[in-house]
Amino acid sequence: MRALKVEQLTCARIPTAHGRFELCLYSSNQDDKDHLALVMGEVSGRRDVLVRMHSECFTGDVLGSRRCDCGPQLTEAMRVISEERRGVLIYLRQEGRGIGLRDKLRAYNLQDDGYDTVEANWLLGHQADERDYSVAAKILEDLGPSSVRLLTNNPQKINSLRKLGISVTDRIPLETEITAENADYLRAKAIRLNHFLAVGRDGQPT
Repeated sequence: MRALKVEQLTCARIPTAHGRFELCLYSSNQDDKDHLALVMGEVSGRRDVLVRMHSECFTGDVLGSRRCDCGPQLTEAMRVISEERRGVLIYLRQEGRGIGLRDKLRAYNLQDDGYDTVEANWLLGHQADERDYSVAAKILEDLGPSSVRLLTNNPQKINSLRKLGISVTDRIPLETEITAENADYLRAKAIRLNHFLAVGRDGQPT
């Protein structure tokens, strides 16, 4: 198996509602997808840089779907990084926890039939979460922070980055609104995937 290589192709200034970022485009020999890093401020050589690893979610990020918390998490991560005036948001092209948009939509249909998000993935022949964070680790190595604080509710992201040699010094919760549309999804993430989410079995905040 060939060694993973990630290359920064180009960067450009991106003014947003949360301030000015630099958007850097990366390619890897692992897949044929372009991954992105949204960077604010100087991060090379800095300790405890805020980092969000965000996996692509077309339905949530672009369409504003309320079935998940992805869109609000993306917006909140940009806001928090902007408040600190330094940080990195890595946008990984891993739709549907790595199963792709087609099977993600099929999983939605299974969820409408009463299965939770984990069971739906299993029924489609997938693991509960098929994401890989090797590309994200390589991007962080390229950007050069000496350590990071990870914006996440997912313990697997922390464990994965540490195994890949990234110094994660702290976890910063990324809390968004619990609604009638996403309560079941968030409850399944908390109970089935051990995410740090304060969601009771009734779908309400705890």
